[in-house]
Amino acid sequence: MTKNNLVKNIIPMALVGITIVGLSGCAAMNTAITHRNLETQTKMSQSIFLQPVPKSQKTVFVDIHNASNQHLNLTPKIKFALKDNGYKVVNTMRTAHYVLQANVMKVGKISKTAADEALTGGFGGAVSGAAIGAATAAATSGSNESIIGGGLIGGIVGSVTNDLVTDTTYSMITDVQISERLAKGVKAQSSTLSHMQQGLSTQTVTRLSTKSNWMKYRTRIVSTADKVNLKFSYAKPVLERQLAHAIASIF
Repeated sequence: MTKNNLVKNIIPMALVGITIVGLSGCAAMNTAITHRNLETQTKMSQSIFLQPVPKSQKTVFVDIHNASNQHLNLTPKIKFALKDNGYKVVNTMRTAHYVLQANVMKVGKISKTAADEALTGGFGGAVSGAAIGAATAAATSGSNESIIGGGLIGGIVGSVTNDLVTDTTYSMITDVQISERLAKGVKAQSSTLSHMQQGLSTQTVTRLSTKSNWMKYRTRIVSTADKVNLKFSYAKPVLERQLAHAIASIF
């Protein structure tokens, strides 16, 4: 290869590489600026309104479960938030006017779309395992091998740049049930209809009707924390506080 041909090959490769790196750098910079501050959000699938009660009835039995694969420290935070709202946390259902039950379904990275779907599903709905995904695509044209080589170099550098600056969202999806003790002599009647598939063409339908001393309210709470390059160790206590605050705000 002559010196002139070598120069002709290097210049297009350098130009393409610089262009891709520049564009990647701009995108990464925009992400870093837009998501530089921690943004948190908590939403409920359904609002719960409890009737005001006298101080003597502001007693809550707390039962928290964690079905996620993360170790959480929720119970103390929820109890503290309830006490801060003027409620007494008791050790048995027998002495409680309210029973608070919560089950953390999923904790981890999630896309905003998946978080919205989990909220829309409501209490008991399916929880998507979708996590944040990053997809990159590069297009090059022309038959000059040096231009393709420049695109590859720029793509590699751009990919590294994007990996270093990533908008990350963590979520905590929790189903919550609150049971309120009814006044003496008052019963709540509930009906459950269950469909069970038997083979390909048969279905068993079960109807269940019960009476209870408790009125039950259900909702799903989805809390999110979003920040560029967010680490779970930083997001975890924030999500725990959000959930505790959201639950306590119902009472």
